Amino acid sequence: MNKTYSNSFYGYTQGNGGRVAVLFLLFSIAIYQLCTTGITGFAMVCTVPVAALFAILAFRYRMFTFWTLFVVNYMVMFLSRYQYLPLPASLPNEMLEILLLAIAVIEIKDLHYERMANTMLLMLTVWCIFCTLEVLNDTCGLGIDIGAWYAGARLMAFQLMYAFLVCTIYISTPQRVKQFLRVWAVLSMFAAFWAWKQQKIGFSAPEKSFLLYAGRTHIVNGITRYFSVFSDAANFGCNMAASAVVFYIVAITTKLKKEKIFFLVAALASTWAMFSSGTRTALFCLIAGFMVYIFLSKSFRIAIPVSVVFGLFVALLAFTHIGNSNSMIRRMRSGFNRKDASAETRTINQEAMKKYLNDAPWGIGIGNGYENVPAGNKFRKLSVIPPDSEYVFIWVHTGIIGITTFLVTTFVMLFGACWIVFFRIKNKSLQGAGAGICCAFVAIQLGGYGNQILMQFPNVLIFYGSLSLVYIMPYIENEWNEHEAKLIAEQEERKRLKLEKKRASRV
Repeated sequence: MNKTYSNSFYGYTQGNGGRVAVLFLLFSIAIYQLCTTGITGFAMVCTVPVAALFAILAFRYRMFTFWTLFVVNYMVMFLSRYQYLPLPASLPNEMLEILLLAIAVIEIKDLHYERMANTMLLMLTVWCIFCTLEVLNDTCGLGIDIGAWYAGARLMAFQLMYAFLVCTIYISTPQRVKQFLRVWAVLSMFAAFWAWKQQKIGFSAPEKSFLLYAGRTHIVNGITRYFSVFSDAANFGCNMAASAVVFYIVAITTKLKKEKIFFLVAALASTWAMFSSGTRTALFCLIAGFMVYIFLSKSFRIAIPVSVVFGLFVALLAFTHIGNSNSMIRRMRSGFNRKDASAETRTINQEAMKKYLNDAPWGIGIGNGYENVPAGNKFRKLSVIPPDSEYVFIWVHTGIIGITTFLVTTFVMLFGACWIVFFRIKNKSLQGAGAGICCAFVAIQLGGYGNQILMQFPNVLIFYGSLSLVYIMPYIENEWNEHEAKLIAEQEERKRLKLEKKRASRV
């Protein structure tokens, strides 16, 4: 046997076939155990080589790793529902983000420090510091539970910082900004398709089980609220509404015909999906997003038609009965009913919460909930009343001090992004992309006010991550101008050639 042959994998298996078979068998058992019973010590040990291989590939193909994160973040609830994910839903997302940040630190020459030092980083830092101090909050008298605090803080604060850092570092060129928007649009269209599939073809077995569990909120007055690949219908509807806002605005402002068509199709699909969710808050998210755009557009030519179209749209829903034969339109129209029983229940719950929170200015503590606040505790009621809103959830767990901090930091980072769009960006299409992102951020914040969806997957990476891109737009505007000019020239050349071919065919 020559040296080359003996060093080959085939040569090794020929001489050590038994060992290879045993290792392969152990690895297969570990993967099966990971998929069926979750993480065990045996599975973890046997899959270490796979993790090491993935880390090596991640270093070599960094952008592929980023897009993997983006897709996993979008589909994680779908994968969990079908039990394709043997890990806690937030773990793959967090692991990929930390891996990408570790790669960036190692490849330190590629970091753009000047782009990260901005208002959004400062505000997120303030919020993260506040949530870190919340570990000392012992309002309920249960002692300090670092594990429970971290489980809550990583979802309430740290994932916002991860999204900002990862997107600022890796989405650093005009091409990547466009790819970010395109991938977002493709995933939104898939979500719309899956809602259509649920509506026209039917629910799968895992989805039927979910409906049995959540039927009280997803089958209302005989109307089924579709949830697609999301955690629930409210999350789906608000995400689709906010996504539709950015796609419409990009379609309006881009100078490229193919992009206009692509984003318009994505916007229409997202609008249809919003209605299929039956989420009334989503309608107001859509309206709020376009109201902000009327201001950010800086153009009467755009502002007046948008105002007229959406004014008529709201008037038709609020003051007429047009379309009442459609159950989803009836459901959305009920959002204008001030005597709605659901809204009254929320108001009653919030009044009860307010009385308790007068004695808890720091809230009941991050990580404290119905599972660890005992029945005899003074603040037990706060832990069991459904918050029905992300803002109320933050208020309950961090108190008036926490919700004020969150509101101030959120407003300042949004105002900073709007300032950039309004005053610092000159290119109209780049300005449109930035304005669309700001409007979508407003829309999802309104969704968080009406429902507990703001920190749900996939919203943080999409909306906080995209807002971070607005802050880097002044740095890439010159490159954007060159890239756009090249694409417009190619578009005009194709148009010219097509016209010449058409003329030649007539001769």
